[in-house]
Amino acid sequence: MKAFTAVFFVVAITASAQTPEVPHKMQFAGMTLSIRDDARREIQKDVDALTQSPRHFMIKVERARTYFPIIEKVFQEENVPEDFKYLVIQESSLISDAVSPSNAVGFWQFKDYTALEMGLRVDKEVDERLNIVSSSRAAARYMKKNNFYFNNWIYALQAYQMGAGAVLRSVKESQSGARHMEITSSTYWYVKKYLAHKVAFEGSVSGVGQIQVMTYETKSKKSLTELAKEVSIDEVELKAYNKWAKAGVVPDDRLYAVMIPVKGGNTEMMVLPASAAAAKAITTPADVKAGESKAAAVTAKKESRMKINGISVIEGNQGETPTQLASRAGVDLSGFLKWNDISVSDRIESGQYYLLGKKRVRAETAYHTVRQGDNLWRISQLYGLQIKKLKRYNRIDSDRELQVGMTLWLTAMRPKDAKVMIAPVKVVEIDQDHTFGWEAEQSTAIDSIQVPATLQVLPLKDTLKTVPVNVVVDSSKTLQPINAPLDSVTKQSDTMVVTLKPEQHVVQTGETLYAIAHRYNVGVMDLVNWNNLNLQVGIRPGQILKLSESQPVAVDVETSNKPTQIEHEVKSTDTLYSIARKYGVTIKEIMEWNDKKDFTLSVGEKLKVIQK
Repeated sequence: MKAFTAVFFVVAITASAQTPEVPHKMQFAGMTLSIRDDARREIQKDVDALTQSPRHFMIKVERARTYFPIIEKVFQEENVPEDFKYLVIQESSLISDAVSPSNAVGFWQFKDYTALEMGLRVDKEVDERLNIVSSSRAAARYMKKNNFYFNNWIYALQAYQMGAGAVLRSVKESQSGARHMEITSSTYWYVKKYLAHKVAFEGSVSGVGQIQVMTYETKSKKSLTELAKEVSIDEVELKAYNKWAKAGVVPDDRLYAVMIPVKGGNTEMMVLPASAAAAKAITTPADVKAGESKAAAVTAKKESRMKINGISVIEGNQGETPTQLASRAGVDLSGFLKWNDISVSDRIESGQYYLLGKKRVRAETAYHTVRQGDNLWRISQLYGLQIKKLKRYNRIDSDRELQVGMTLWLTAMRPKDAKVMIAPVKVVEIDQDHTFGWEAEQSTAIDSIQVPATLQVLPLKDTLKTVPVNVVVDSSKTLQPINAPLDSVTKQSDTMVVTLKPEQHVVQTGETLYAIAHRYNVGVMDLVNWNNLNLQVGIRPGQILKLSESQPVAVDVETSNKPTQIEHEVKSTDTLYSIARKYGVTIKEIMEWNDKKDFTLSVGEKLKVIQK
């Protein structure tokens, strides 16, 4: 720790070795400010005072790097000049529960009656003055309200401290809509103090902070203790960044933004907690719990050597959160979420590969044929291709425009006059009331799915969920067996006729879990358990739900316990993803069986596939 402290101070001293000088002209909120020499000397003294202690200066800089991205986003949404973000350093040094002698509280130093007037909740359970999102939005609206009277952001800034009425009385002549103003020694002290903060910090706050704060918006009532477990973060740290929830509970009366601190770099950084009372530095806890086995780290490193489109990937495990997976991969969480187009509250899909770097503008493969269950996100992940590029290349905007069999362009724009190509899809007739789609290259129509009569089928009331079946294409060719979800079994002469349940359901807009469960005659909680759903989060359009247990129940069939090794010859339309789906195995297994180091395939290449 002593060695780190020394490094910290060297960096801090280097960063502030040259104190910024106050210029003769400054840009502020779209205005040009000419600063007279008498005013420059006053402002320079404040700049020198702000930067004289490298340690305290860098603490404020790090807080600014943590919170400014959030403030900038709010100000952009509220159409308030971004320059006002330096005012929060002047008001509170970005300490969430700072309290002034006049009893103004929080990041932006609101008194209770002003906070209530601006729509903030202030009571025994919640004080939104301590919430960076809520208070920044209130501050932006308060400044816009002041600017309504003056049409001059300098006067709006002055009114933030003394009130619009006092400014109206003190301003001798109107400068409504002024694009240029002169700053002199008689300019209000609060404005000059602000300019000193802008000069002192403007050149130092760019870049990513050691601690980044992500917002998690929710209208569901939950405790911070529950949320800490949900996002896999230290409870004490989560509460330190969310002191606005005074009772330790996020209410459900409105939408609240919960702050989730994320370690931004690999170097452990001492950061002053967002508390006026705390004088000691805290260290952000590692996302990986102490004592995690070296074997797990080695496994993660090995997995990360696998690449998609030149980007290292890691496979998600059952029950993992994005925080845990990013930690296992040894990468920054905020970057991990951006690379994979997910949020911290999303669930990790078991067996899905997640990228450990930025997606590319082009894929290594030219085309992709849409399969059942595909969506833009899955295809983007499969090829390491940016979603916006995938949409642009194919002139589409949403998942609703995807069709099974549709050919997607992955490296160039589909010609505007080119027709959308849809691969033929064969339909297998199970009985008069049921059909199911099956991709087949053969032109021969498939009449039925048949199971040899020698198959010992258990009564449906027992635990049987699936049955191995052969898809009969014609008299000379039969596809490999698949495990089919079983709906009913009837016997016709020497053949068992099997009716199949659909394996998955794609959630449509407006659908509920209850409606889906009722449609497929399954229990709501079964859907929840099979798909690891969070009832508070619910389901979203385009989400794919499994309609049965993931592991099929064994059936007593001759040689059913013996793995079957087959050889698959790669065709021009094949991908590892399509081959894995065809044989009911994982991409990882195919790569291991064939000692493949990447996802590239060659036409005519023969792949070993082991059917279990």
